[in-house]
Amino acid sequence: MSNPRDITVNVADYTLNVRAAGIIIHNGKVLVHRNINETYYALVGGRVEAGESSADTVIREISEELGKKVEVIGYVATVENFFKFRNGNYHEILFVHRVEFVNEEDKMIEETINNIEGRKELQYEWLDLESVEKYEIRPEVMKKVLTEKNWPVHVVNDDR
Repeated sequence: MSNPRDITVNVADYTLNVRAAGIIIHNGKVLVHRNINETYYALVGGRVEAGESSADTVIREISEELGKKVEVIGYVATVENFFKFRNGNYHEILFVHRVEFVNEEDKMIEETINNIEGRKELQYEWLDLESVEKYEIRPEVMKKVLTEKNWPVHVVNDDR
């Protein structure tokens, strides 16, 4: 859904996005989301809004999508991400934060979580970190970031 405050700019033949995502890890599993009409997973997050920090974006997005309160507990990565999507060229700057649920009961969740915004096509699933290589995760470089845990890190992903 397009928001006029999202930092998305069309430059030449590219769309520049500024995005932020959170990594929640419980019992050796990481929370990701997937559009059930697509084959790939991505970290939970969204576009940064003008005047908003990337950490605040992650907190807002998880609250909007899952109805859960989280806190940022560390910085993981900056990813320069170049890719094609639906015949468009994208240049994305992705800020990745380590986050944790605030509510102790939420820290026990292990099942698939549904989107509360009415987007039934979005599912939030827990993937085993030890076998993360077998999943299609975008950007692809996040597999390495998740498994090496050499944080913070700056990486470039080029899928053009």
